[in-house]
Amino acid sequence: MNGYVRAEEVAKLWNISLRQVQYLCKSERIEGAIKFGASWAIPENTAKPTRTGKLKPGRKAEMSE
Repeated sequence: MNGYVRAEEVAKLWNISLRQVQYLCKSERIEGAIKFGASWAIPENTAKPTRTGKLKPGRKAEMSE
């Protein structure tokens, strides 16, 4: 598909795991990502999403003094 790259390529480009890219696609954090069977197609030149700053359940925010 023209204009799209595989999730494996994006993982290498962004220096993160394939599983993390799949999670970002599934949670709709990568705009325009399309799933084909078990694979994801991601638009070329898509920027890496930034963190939302949410804490995981059970984690406490660090308090500054």
